[in-house]
Amino acid sequence: MTAETAKPDLLPPFDENAFDFFEAAKPTPLLIDSPHSGRIYPEDFRTAVPETVLRGAEDWQVDSLFGDAPAEGASLLAARFPRAYIDPNRRLDDIDPALLDGPWPEALNPGPKTALGIGLFRAKTGDGKPLLDAPLSVAALQARIERCWKPYRRALQEELDQVHRRHGAVWHLNVHSMKSTGTAITPDGPGAERADMVLGDLEGKSCEPAFTAFVAERLRSFGYSVAINDPYKGAELIRLHGRPAENRRSLQIEMKRALYMDEATVTATEGFEPLRADLRRLVAEIVAWTRETGDLKPCRDDLSNEDC
Repeated sequence: MTAETAKPDLLPPFDENAFDFFEAAKPTPLLIDSPHSGRIYPEDFRTAVPETVLRGAEDWQVDSLFGDAPAEGASLLAARFPRAYIDPNRRLDDIDPALLDGPWPEALNPGPKTALGIGLFRAKTGDGKPLLDAPLSVAALQARIERCWKPYRRALQEELDQVHRRHGAVWHLNVHSMKSTGTAITPDGPGAERADMVLGDLEGKSCEPAFTAFVAERLRSFGYSVAINDPYKGAELIRLHGRPAENRRSLQIEMKRALYMDEATVTATEGFEPLRADLRRLVAEIVAWTRETGDLKPCRDDLSNEDC
C-alpha cells in the first residue's frame, strides 16, 4: 500500500475508500491505527437520533490529532466509515440477533460489548438510549462487512505484516478518544471520573509492561493524568495483533475528549492544537524508544536506506 492524501469527503467510504493510509516518509517499527474516527456517513444509514447525538459515537478527529505521526516515522491508518455504521474493533459474530430483520447465516456469539449496545452494529447511544428506529436488513449488514469491515481489517493486517517483515518487529498504537466521564454503556458507569489518558494492554497480554510503562511515563511528563487498563483494557484489534512473543506489540490509547473538544457541539476547543503537538512529541519519543530497546533486524537488501 502506498501513502496518500485524505480522500475527499464526498467519496463514499467503501471498498478501497473505506480507509485513509498515510505512510511515514522514513518508516520505522511504529504503526498507528484509528478505527473509530470515521465521519463519512453512508446514505443508507438511518438512525433515530439527532446528528450531534450520533456523532458522539465518533472518536472525533483522532486521526487529525495524530496527523503529524508520519512526519515522525509512524504510518497512520484511519477508518473513513463511522463506527456506529460498523465497528472494525469487534468480532464478526458479536451481533445482537434482536437487531436483525431475519436469520443471520452464521452462528452468532454476542459478547459484553453487544450487551452494552456497542457490538459490531451499534444499537445504543452514549446514554443507553436506542440508536436505531427499525430492524436492520441482514443483506445490507453483510454488505457493510464486505465493503467496510473487511477492507479495513485487511489493510491493517497487511501494513503490520509489512512493518514486521522490514524490521523484524512492530509496535502498534490503537488510538481512540473517550467521553470525559463514564456513561450508561461504559464499564465504569454513569458519571465516573476518568484520567486524561487510559492505556490498555489487556493486562499485559498485548505488549510487554515496559512498553506500557514507557508511554505512561512520557504522557505524565507532559502533564497528563494516566490510568492503565481502567476502565478500558483494550478490545479486538490489540487482542488480534498484540503477540509480544512474535515481536508484535499492541497498545490502546484512549484520550479524554474534554482535552480537545466540546462534546455537546462536537467542535474543537483551544486544547486541540496543544494536544496534537504533544502527540507528535509522544510519537517521536516512542520511535526513538523502539530503536533503542527493540530487537530490530538489519534492513533487507531489497529495501533502500530510506525505507529502513
